Amino acid sequence: MNEVLLGVDIGTSSTKGVITHADGAVLASAQRQHETAFPRPGFVEHDPEGIWWKDFSEITAELLPQADGPVVGVSVSGIGATTLPADANGDPLRDAILYGIDTRAGREIEELIERYGADAIVERSLMTVNHQSTGPKLMWLQRNEPEVWQRTKQLLMANSFIVQRLTGEYTLDSISASFCVPMFDPRKREWIEDWAEEIAPGLKLPRVLEPWEVAGRINARGAELTGLPEGIPVCAGTVDSLVESASVGVKNPGDVMLTYGTTLGIAGVVTEPTPSWKLNSVPGVFPGTYVLIGPTATSGALTNWMRSLSGDMPFEELIAEAVATPPGANGLVALPYFAGERTPIWDADARGVIIGLTMAHTRGHLYRAMLEAVAYSARSILDAIDEAGVPVERIVAVGGGTKGGLWTQIVSDVTGLPQELAEESMGACYGDALFAARAAGLVDDDTVWASPAETVEPNPEYRDVYDRLYTIYGELYPATKSQAHALAALQAEEGLVPTAS
Repeated sequence: MNEVLLGVDIGTSSTKGVITHADGAVLASAQRQHETAFPRPGFVEHDPEGIWWKDFSEITAELLPQADGPVVGVSVSGIGATTLPADANGDPLRDAILYGIDTRAGREIEELIERYGADAIVERSLMTVNHQSTGPKLMWLQRNEPEVWQRTKQLLMANSFIVQRLTGEYTLDSISASFCVPMFDPRKREWIEDWAEEIAPGLKLPRVLEPWEVAGRINARGAELTGLPEGIPVCAGTVDSLVESASVGVKNPGDVMLTYGTTLGIAGVVTEPTPSWKLNSVPGVFPGTYVLIGPTATSGALTNWMRSLSGDMPFEELIAEAVATPPGANGLVALPYFAGERTPIWDADARGVIIGLTMAHTRGHLYRAMLEAVAYSARSILDAIDEAGVPVERIVAVGGGTKGGLWTQIVSDVTGLPQELAEESMGACYGDALFAARAAGLVDDDTVWASPAETVEPNPEYRDVYDRLYTIYGELYPATKSQAHALAALQAEEGLVPTAS
């Protein structure tokens, strides 16, 4: 029997879905673009009905007729961590507050640090409380939207919202729960009851599962709404980047996945819970593993910005101009903090810097400097992983930025490390289909579908120039921090919102 698996991933700017067989063979895929809302400076939101559920329903309706056998499992991943207050039925009470690119809860972050102490938070939660954390955003809701908070009975995220709608089960996976800093203990996979009650008084928190575990089965309502077979298992799912790492085989200590997307994401596998001041530290997607995660605020957003300033000229032409520019962009260095920054500085008021400009520099130099800035950022995160005691043994690169060859080559040249390019890199939805196969009992927990297609090797002849420029890159942020913060304050007064959209 040709059992079919459905995987869907809800991203910041699009939702992607795929149906596969249990051996990873892809039958069909679908995609929907959507808009992200920026209602106020620092606020970034999604409409869960008009984006999350609508996209899932439309993609499912498009893919099901192309299945050549019965659909036997479903898994959904999404942007994380998000904060969606819902009523007792799981229906949204407002738009979802997005992950670390939403910076509304700065006051609440400071209050939590003062209340519990930064060291105690890192020790219990494995990471700092920051704009990625759900705890301060729940506090923000209580303070600023008390009428919503009074009606809030469930805390949902993108994946758990779909699970609830399909199965009626109120759950959350261990990785997403770990981002509910400082309310969750990733070591014990338990809510920290005393802190959780103080931060979110009266809120019943969801049952926590591993991402690949069955959260529930399609109920009659879910079947009626989607056409999916009643009774088939639905995985708990998790944050998109971690699901993708499962599909490309990033599962052994020292394995790292580097994602070239709207933002840059780096995820390194460890075997023990590892508290970190610079990185997010969460359970892994393979049994017995943990993951150190370094997300940034921009990456592909910078190349899109450069393209928009260039009259939306084709990327191929911009890349050609950058290729014609020597490594180091003739002495240009940029800080890619155009939307603030997450890893490793966690500073929402950081700002972009371009230094070294002369009248001789061209558009090609600037475009290459943007690519190199992201490469320096990647190196700083890899350095942080190494500082945490996890030597980087293997890098698998995924995402749209791997196409064309230039960006991956620059990152390898800057870091001095090779990168494997995955043969099947459809994004997290492919990993979701693998999770669905796990839930349906068709594959083992350590099964990997994708294999490397090629390896990008660093050019040793460029190491000296990039080492010198990386030193300058490292000095730029502390040297310009006070000025950047002053400018960020001025921009806030004028209602300017830095975003990575």
